[in-house]
Amino acid sequence: MGGWRIKLIFLLIVYFAGFATAVYCLSPVPENQGVVSCEKSFSYSMIKSDEFAKSFNSGMHKCFAFAKSAAIRTGELIKQKLAERQKDS
Repeated sequence: MGGWRIKLIFLLIVYFAGFATAVYCLSPVPENQGVVSCEKSFSYSMIKSDEFAKSFNSGMHKCFAFAKSAAIRTGELIKQKLAERQKDS
């Protein structure tokens, strides 16, 4: 019964994650950075991208947990309201 809701939430998360990634990749780099050797720059970007991946993964898990709990609470509320309407009828 809730299959389409889960798919919709998942598609919205993927869409906005893609949009955030595009903004992150296309954002300009500050020009006041000093000249850095290629090896040092590459290792620094690897560390930074690893931290970003961990942070992003943690955020996605929090988002999924929140969406799941919100869907459960909403479902319970809807069931309660339907039961009240059936009781009143």
